Amino acid sequence: MWPHLRRELLPFIKRHWKALLRLLLGVLVPLILVANLTEDVFRDGGFVWDQALLDWYRERRTPALTAVAQTMAVIGGVPMLQLITLLVAWLLSRRHQRPHGWFLVLSVGGATLLNLLAKVTFARPRPDLLGAVLEERGFSFPSGHSMANAAFSLALILIFWRTRGRWPVTVAATLWALGIGASRNYLGVHYPTDVLVGILASTSWVFGLYMHMRRRWASLRTSAPPELARREDPAPAGQ
Repeated sequence: MWPHLRRELLPFIKRHWKALLRLLLGVLVPLILVANLTEDVFRDGGFVWDQALLDWYRERRTPALTAVAQTMAVIGGVPMLQLITLLVAWLLSRRHQRPHGWFLVLSVGGATLLNLLAKVTFARPRPDLLGAVLEERGFSFPSGHSMANAAFSLALILIFWRTRGRWPVTVAATLWALGIGASRNYLGVHYPTDVLVGILASTSWVFGLYMHMRRRWASLRTSAPPELARREDPAPAGQ
């Protein structure tokens, strides 16, 4: 058995180790963490630090920070984020990068749909309204804002990863996704585990979608837009 595995499995791993590593870190590990956190929340009643972190935020609220968090809630909310997503997808399409636009739309739309299904399935009540700045309807687990905005941010990072703007996009998108998550806890409308599971679930969804779509559309592997793509130095004459 071992010689057979060595002849067939090891060459396969050597040829595709990058894809396998992306599958492991981008899809499988987040899914495992989501499953473990979900089990702890609904079987064991959650974590002590869930409420402790909400209390920490509540003690540090200021009018200025509250205004910022509320503004982020509007920008990152379903209506506004969907419009922003469609606008960015349209701009990508105008630059002859339609697959990237579809990838962005499916990333955010799929994460939003998965969030709705998860909320109906788990039906976790929101934190105590007395400690919340906003009163929001619906269930708490996982955070819809965190899930949709993490999907939007990660999709942008993957789209621009092979361009000269990858680091500014990566830093800005990461800070936005984390900021949205923190703002949901600051406003008292979600537990920290709602945010954490939302981000992990979107990570798994977006990476899985990306790995599937790039097999169909080779242009996804080159990233976009073309005028921002890194240009290789021309080879010396005679080579």
